Amino acid sequence: MQRLTEKQEVLPGFEELYSSQPPQMDIDSLREDILKHVEALRLPSWAGLGDPSALTKDGIRAMHGAQRGDIQAREMAAIGAKVEDLMQHFANGEDIRPDAIDPELVAVRGDGLNSKLFRLATLLWSVPVSKGYGRRMRYLVRDRSNGKVIGVFGLTDPVFNLRARDVWIGWNEQQRRAALVHCMDAYVVGAVPPYSYLLGGKLVASLIGSAEVGEAFARRYAATKGQISKSHKAARLVLVTVTSALGRSSLYNRLKLIEQGVENPRLLVELIRVGATVGFGHFHLSESLFTQLREVVKANGHEYADAHQYGDGPNWRIRLSRVGLAMLGLDPDLLRHGITREIFVMPLALNYRDFLLGEAEEAYLDRPTIREISLAAQRRWILPRANRCPDYAAFRKTQILDELRKY
Repeated sequence: MQRLTEKQEVLPGFEELYSSQPPQMDIDSLREDILKHVEALRLPSWAGLGDPSALTKDGIRAMHGAQRGDIQAREMAAIGAKVEDLMQHFANGEDIRPDAIDPELVAVRGDGLNSKLFRLATLLWSVPVSKGYGRRMRYLVRDRSNGKVIGVFGLTDPVFNLRARDVWIGWNEQQRRAALVHCMDAYVVGAVPPYSYLLGGKLVASLIGSAEVGEAFARRYAATKGQISKSHKAARLVLVTVTSALGRSSLYNRLKLIEQGVENPRLLVELIRVGATVGFGHFHLSESLFTQLREVVKANGHEYADAHQYGDGPNWRIRLSRVGLAMLGLDPDLLRHGITREIFVMPLALNYRDFLLGEAEEAYLDRPTIREISLAAQRRWILPRANRCPDYAAFRKTQILDELRKY
C-alpha cells in the first residue's frame, strides 16, 4: 500500500465537490494534515504502517495519546484551579479497610462538586471518555467508611445498530426500534486508585445491576418518548451494554456474582461476552482536525454539520467524518482504525429476551441491592486481592496529581 501522505487521487464521484470548496479554506493543507496525523498513529488497519503486535494495551494507549492530551488540556483548564481541593475526596492506601468498604451511589447532575469529581476521575482513564448523549445517568461511587471516591460509572443511550448485541438478542429492526428504550450503554466504568488495585472496578461495574440504579432509571424515564420510535413507552432498565477500552478486558471478563450464605443462591450480576466491534471509529481524528472537518461540511451546507441529536441516526461524529473525508477527496475508510473491542451485555430482568422481543408485556425485575452486591464483591474480589497484594496501602493520592500533570 502506498504511504498515506503521498499524493492521492480525489475519491471518484467527489471531484466536483472537492474542486468547489470555499476559497478561504485551505483544503489541501487540511487533507495533508489528516493523512500525516493518521500515518503518525501507525494504526493496525493500515498495511505497511500499522503493526499487529502493537495491539497490546500499552500500544492502544499510545494510539489514543493525542486524543487524550486534547481532552486533558481542555478539562484541566476548566477544573485545574480546583484540583488541590478536589484531591481531598480521593484516598490514600492507608485510608482503606478492605473489610469495611461500603459503597454508596451519588447521582451526578449539573456542574457542582460531584460533577467536577466525576470529570477529574475520568481523566485517569488511559483511553479518553466520551460525555454520552441522549438519556444520561452519571454516578460517583463513594465509600461510606471513609467518605472517599471509589470510582464512577455513567449510562447513556445505546447505539441503534450494534451487530453483536442485536444478533445475541435475536430481534429484528422493528422489535429493536420498539424495545431499545429499555436498554442503556455504560460509556464509562471503573475505580480510581487505590481502590482499582483491589479490583474495585469489578465492584463498580457490578453496581450497575443494582435495584437502586433500576429504580432511579424508572423514576427518570418511565414516562419517556422514544427518540427513534417517537412513541410513548413505560421504559424499564432491562439490558446494559458495556464495551472494553483496551481490547480484551480483564475488568469485564469473568464478572459474575452469586449470592452468598443461602441455601439456594441466586445470580446477582453477570456480564456476558457477545462479540467484538469491527474496528471503526473517530478517535484518531484529533479535536482540531474534526472541528476543521465540520467546517468543511458546514460550508457545503450539508445537514450532518449540526445533526448531532439522538435519533438523527448512528454516531454523529462518524457520519460527519465520513462525509467530510469524502468532501476532501479522501477515502472514508480512514475511519477504520483496526482496534477491536469486546462487547458485553448485563441482563437485568429474568425474562429480558422475551420482553425485548415483545413476547412478554412485563419485565420481571428482581435486582439485588447495593449492599448485597457489595458483600458478594468483597468476598469474591476485594478481600482476596488485599491479602495477595497488600502494597495497595502504600499508595499516595499525590500520585494522581503526578499522573495528571504529565499532560
